[in-house]
Amino acid sequence: MQTIVVATQNIGKVVEIKKMLEDLNVEVKTMSEAGIDIDIDENGITFEENAIIKAEALKKYTNAIILADDSGLEIDYLNKEPGVYSARYLGKDTSYKIKNEMILDKLKNVPKEKRTARFICAMALAANDMRTVTTRGTIEGYIGYEARGTNGFGYDPIFFVDEYNTSTADMCADLKNEISHRGKALKQMKERLKEILEG
Repeated sequence: MQTIVVATQNIGKVVEIKKMLEDLNVEVKTMSEAGIDIDIDENGITFEENAIIKAEALKKYTNAIILADDSGLEIDYLNKEPGVYSARYLGKDTSYKIKNEMILDKLKNVPKEKRTARFICAMALAANDMRTVTTRGTIEGYIGYEARGTNGFGYDPIFFVDEYNTSTADMCADLKNEISHRGKALKQMKERLKEILEG
């Protein structure tokens, strides 16, 4: 069985990725499960650059396939903030509950049509014997007027999708994985993974 190490400490991300890859003959591990404990300096200016930096940083520590993603929330009214700084917005150790409350506060009296936002996910797949490849997925939505739902993580409770009239934190895992930015990027990456596993 092929091992895939996900270049993150974010358990929520790993749970989603495991679920979406469960039909492949792979074992998905976090960095800590793979015995890797390093701080990665995500100094890229795009989601793709950061995903590549994370994936390639692990190459010297493992012979496994490495999967990394860099994802974030862009809010049009806030000039695309928090963008690539989504995880570090208001400080790396600030809870998402506080981050979400701050964003809701900044958009307090903003009408719905100006609350447009999107989640973006860039994924990178790397290994010692191959060229790093990337994919990208997005989901369009808007910032709601309150946090809703407990199924997601990060900014999920304040990100609403019109079509379903609810937040991504209030969706079942299967629906979220199908329509989310990470789901779309991983669906494309899964095809590349299949080629590698069959190759």
